[in-house]
Amino acid sequence: MAIFDIAGNCTVVPDTVKTDAGVAGAGTLLSYIITNCISLLLSAIIVLLGLRKSTSAPICRKLLIAFSDQQIITGIGIQSVGLVKMSTMVSYHFFIIWLLSLLSTATNLATLLALVNDFKRDWVLRWLRQFFMLVNMFLGVLSGIFILQTVMKNLEPRLPIACVWTVESRGTRSDAAISIAGTIAVIALQVIVFVASTLYLHARTNPRWLKSVQVVGLIMLLAMGIGATARVVMVSQAFGKVPDGVNLVGPSEKDWSYGQLLPLLLLVLPLINLVEVLRGEVRVPENKVDHQDGMEELLGGQGSGVELFQPNPIWGK
Repeated sequence: MAIFDIAGNCTVVPDTVKTDAGVAGAGTLLSYIITNCISLLLSAIIVLLGLRKSTSAPICRKLLIAFSDQQIITGIGIQSVGLVKMSTMVSYHFFIIWLLSLLSTATNLATLLALVNDFKRDWVLRWLRQFFMLVNMFLGVLSGIFILQTVMKNLEPRLPIACVWTVESRGTRSDAAISIAGTIAVIALQVIVFVASTLYLHARTNPRWLKSVQVVGLIMLLAMGIGATARVVMVSQAFGKVPDGVNLVGPSEKDWSYGQLLPLLLLVLPLINLVEVLRGEVRVPENKVDHQDGMEELLGGQGSGVELFQPNPIWGK
């Protein structure tokens, strides 16, 4: 039996698993990895320039928000696909989706650290970012619970991920303790980071220690991105070695097609915006907030007249 029925048969273990280049293809994986690397680099540049108070880096800001918006939407999308297909998708592909969602989370949070003052000045951008962060966190935690159950029950690698709730445990693997501890830590970290990010995003003050939070946060997100990237490269057929027992059949996930090229082509769109900025067709005003040591004035206050935090006109937050 090479494929699963639509209901997800958990009593018969298939001999093989069909490849899924849409989830684990080379182009898909590279698009997430490249976007994460570029976003972390741009975030680091913006934070560093903010520490030196040399420039507001309008070009880097525009590029960063473009890459971040693209990454968080694709991250939510690929997690939704995994959950919808959980009756047919095996744990191998589901695990790759979870790792890609971690790259999406790292990209989103790095953008938040670097551009928090930009979001504070516009309540629409602020609450849109909050909504997408909530959806991404919920899907990430839900996917993490599936992965945790897979490790705890040592699910047969050729069964659908949905079977993890119905099959009996096959015992524990030799590395089960480390895998369980790591998965729980990542799930807990996602919740903690969401709460901290929410407070950070809606804070009306800008104390001096905020710069330290940006630096430490970027270092942690860099480690998260490196870890997720390394794991994706190691376990994927596109770049590494598939875990034992999966037995993939069908077109190789290393093969390139238009479907694999498209995610990489979409990375060109933010670069087009960069050309527009450089040519002066789009004017990006200087961000004066990052040059200030503290947020001294709020909406309706006295001073420079710069609106540092724009409240939501509906309920004032």
